[in-house]
Amino acid sequence: MTTYTINGQRIYVREDGTRRAQVALHIHGWSSSWFALSPVISYVSRRYRCLAVDLPGYGNSPRLPHPTTIYDYTDLLAALIQHVSGGPVVLVGHSMGGMISITLALRYPELVERMVLLCPTISGRLSTYIDLVISPITRLERFSLGSKISNMLESQVINVTDRIMRPALFAERSGISESDYMRIRADARRPGQGRVRAECYRAMQQSDLRGKLGQIEAPTLVIWGAEDNTVPLRDAGVITDEWPSADLRILSKASHWPQFETPEQTQRYIASFLGLPLSSMQLDQTIGTNVANVSDIAQFLCSSDIGNTMNLTQRTRLAAQFNIRMYSPHQEIVHADDIGNHLFVIKEGCVDVLVPVTPESSNTEIHHVATLLPGQVAGELALLDSGQRSATLRAGARGRHTPITPSRTPACTG
Repeated sequence: MTTYTINGQRIYVREDGTRRAQVALHIHGWSSSWFALSPVISYVSRRYRCLAVDLPGYGNSPRLPHPTTIYDYTDLLAALIQHVSGGPVVLVGHSMGGMISITLALRYPELVERMVLLCPTISGRLSTYIDLVISPITRLERFSLGSKISNMLESQVINVTDRIMRPALFAERSGISESDYMRIRADARRPGQGRVRAECYRAMQQSDLRGKLGQIEAPTLVIWGAEDNTVPLRDAGVITDEWPSADLRILSKASHWPQFETPEQTQRYIASFLGLPLSSMQLDQTIGTNVANVSDIAQFLCSSDIGNTMNLTQRTRLAAQFNIRMYSPHQEIVHADDIGNHLFVIKEGCVDVLVPVTPESSNTEIHHVATLLPGQVAGELALLDSGQRSATLRAGARGRHTPITPSRTPACTG
């Protein structure tokens, strides 16, 4: 792990991905560590530079020298972003990390490009189960003697503790592996973090975000487990009422840890939202790890025939499926009778559409029927079934010609 010292505070960070790529900052939740977002890091790091922090007082990071607040974490992470990134970043936050992410987007909007939130704490009120069963232990941990008593009792009755906690954390049909479950529980039982757990529990209650969500400008994906018994779905209702631009997804067979419980579905939503290829987690050779290409294409699609009615999130999803191809003047792009399933959107220059004069005509007996300009689409219904093309596409006479083509047909036909 990498260590950063920000404003005198040491922060341990797990780093993955290419250093020149855009930063995606992963922020874990209450009583946890960077590992909480490890399933997400495994695929987001293929296009982003992922920094997964151990918040002060958790994991390997020493606690703050004063009682912890959500604002303390927010200001510290804002300084970290300014230290490691020359531009806005993507925030990925789980639970309390979601509350921190939202607060950061409100206080420092210039630092946040977009957010992915997993079961975020919104109101600061946790479930009745947590309040009745876990809260008394947490309040006891505010005091050094109480923390020692709690740790001693937990070491004696660890199986009972796990049976108490599991219904609050995971769905009845959860798909989490036993090894991941044990690692999550080990982070929660880490010695010496009882006081910061208690401080954060109180900090969440004092950081109610209701009434503020409508101020957020960054595009945001919110994923929630339908059986969440830690941060209840009533907070999702707040998002629906106050934050209609957020893309809210509710997952069945998931509770408070959808990234572990329903990993494939969670991955699919996040990959779509962040502009990762949908049908494969392998990067396209033409795009590589350059997120700027996806952003550039998404911006272009805004004025194209195919994307002019889409919002930014939808255009970004579509943009990730495109390859950029360059053609010289008069260069043939595709030929009539070719079999294929790609359509083209003209980005720069123009493209001539040519058809045979008769079905039996030679290659030289063709008729010019149209010239496609930037933003227009070249495609045929037959391509949906990998049928033959009825027309030849040829780059225009002057300048540079740049059509972009989807790397996968389903992105354009779904």
